[in-house]
Formats: sequence, structure tokens, C-alpha cells
Amino acid sequence: MKLGIVGLPNVGKSTLFNSITKAGAECANYPFCTIEPNVGVVPVPDERLDNLAKMYNPQKVTHAIIEFVDIAGLVKGASRGEGLGNKFLSHIRETDAICEVVRCFENSNIVHVDGNIDPIRDIETINLELIFADIETVNKRLDKARKNLKADKKYQIEIDLLEKIKNTLEAGMSARTIDFNEEEKELVKDMFLLTTKPILYIANVSEEQLENAENDELVLKVKEYAKKEKAEVIPLCVKIEEELSSLEEQDKKEMLDALGLTESGLDKVIKKSYDLLGLMSFLTAGEPEVRAWTIKKGTKAPEAAGKIHSDIQRGFIKAEIVSYDDLMKEGSMLSAKEKGLVRSEGKEYIMQDGDIVLFKFNV
Repeated sequence: MKLGIVGLPNVGKSTLFNSITKAGAECANYPFCTIEPNVGVVPVPDERLDNLAKMYNPQKVTHAIIEFVDIAGLVKGASRGEGLGNKFLSHIRETDAICEVVRCFENSNIVHVDGNIDPIRDIETINLELIFADIETVNKRLDKARKNLKADKKYQIEIDLLEKIKNTLEAGMSARTIDFNEEEKELVKDMFLLTTKPILYIANVSEEQLENAENDELVLKVKEYAKKEKAEVIPLCVKIEEELSSLEEQDKKEMLDALGLTESGLDKVIKKSYDLLGLMSFLTAGEPEVRAWTIKKGTKAPEAAGKIHSDIQRGFIKAEIVSYDDLMKEGSMLSAKEKGLVRSEGKEYIMQDGDIVLFKFNV
């Protein structure tokens, strides 16, 4: 799964990317420093794997992963090709969700592309460009559907949907704000609209703002806007995250304790991004490997088995499952079995986050 990190120039976007991935993307105080997108693959923090590793002492521990893409800073007119607009839009189209970094701090040494700090204006600058691009897409689809209507009346459903989306976009709202029914959701999937992508706003605050960041005036404005957009918000100080990412684990823990934090902002971003995409993990555990496997919420057992190997899906018989919480409570798989906490599930079972699974199959 791929998440695009976007934002206006000089809001802390590439610094955040560097902190997440430690990939060393170029970062400088001038617009368009990022032209070709940088890509980093990062593990999803999951303390369940650490606890299972203590229980099984495996040769290997493998986390679920998310791919982050640092996309070029955007300016007004991107939908018309201004700045690096066309590249920006094409790179966003390739992502599954958007992380938008929004500047909520004052610093006279860091140039703001519009001259002053206004997070809502910045958000709207980007959102409007995505909306303009979607209006163009919708208009093209409408023209095609209207031509096809003469030959087949079924296109009326698509026309009605497209007109509903167009009206929303022209009112300055993203398509994700529309409550689609199941049939409409299937049609919308094929439209590849930018404003249907899930979005997470990352409110970049100063070190001084961090202690009360949840109630900071600018952060609250971002939260209010996000609520209308069906989006999520995480406030964090990108500068501190950059420092944390360069520390060894023990030093990192000490710095977090000193800041009064239980986890880094980056861990929150990665976990929230994973959740934003409607993803979850089931787990496998044994001496060779303890591992988290990424699946969509609502996935049935055979499809989950296919994540491990297609043969397991093809020859699926049943899944032996114990919940992570039950296993931890009992302290061993043997004790969990004795208490009747290990269940046998069939093909219609819908996987739950934290299921520890042994698949039985025959090919």
C-alpha cells in the first residue's frame, strides 16, 4: 500500500519523509527541492510482534509495511500544469491515500510560499487543485456516458452519479464527502478520482506548541476543516521527529519520556495511515518466524491464507485461530488450547485484527 506525502513547498514535508524512512531525501529551504518523488518502505510499529517474539524466540520477526512517497511541493495552478503540477497530480494518482503536511508554526527563517501562516488556506490550495483535476475527469466521463446512453440505458445510473459528484466538486467539496451506496462505490472505484482518496492531515507544530498541540488554535482549525472533509488529523513537531529518528532505541525512549510522550508522532502517523487504508494484520507465530500479514478489513480466511501462499488458499481446509489477547493472557498456546480458546474456522470466517493463525490445507 502506498501513501503520498504532499504539501506546499517548505512546510516540513521532506523532513517528515526523512524522519519516517531515514532515507535521506534531499531537503532544503527553497521551493521544488523535491521533483522526482522519493520512496521509502517502513515497518508498521506493532508491540504484539515483540511480545510474541519473547514467547517463541523466533529466528526472524517480520512487521507489516507501508510505502511512503515524498511528492513534489504544489502551488496554485497545478491542475493547469503550473509549477510541477502535472507530475504532482500523476504521482498522487498512483497512491492509495494522502498524507498532507500543513504548517502550523511561525518561523521567520523558513520562507512560506504565500508569505504568511494560514493552514486552512494552504489546505484549500491543494484541495482545490485536486478538485479541479477531478472536475476535468468527471466532465470527460460524462461526455462519454451521454454518448453511450443512446445505445444503452444502463449508462443513466453512471450519468446520475457523475452529476452528483460534479455538483459536490463545483461546491468546493471533495468527492470523499459524498455518502455513496454500494453500487455507486463500485462505479466510483473505476473513476480514479483524486478527492476520493483517504486523507490524513499532519499539523506541523513548533516544539513550544507541542505540549498543548491538540488544543492549539491553528490545529483546532485544521481539525474543524478535516471533520467536514471526512479526514483525520495528527499534530506533531516534524523537527523533534527528525531528532528522534536519528537516536538509538534507548535514547529515543528517554527523549520521549522527557517530552511526556508514550510514542513518537511518526509511530502515530504510520499506525493511523495503516488504519486509514482500511488495513489490519493477522499474525503467524512459531520458532522460524513471527510475522504480521497485511489484509483489508473484512477479508475471509481463504483470501488471508493466500497472502502467505496461493497453494494454501487453493487447498484451504480450515484455520486454527486464537486471539492475541487470549494467548497473552494464557501465556502459551498449550494453555490456550486447554482452555478451549483455540477455534477452528472455515471458509466464511471473517478475519479479525490480531488473529494468530495456523492454516490447514491440502494440495
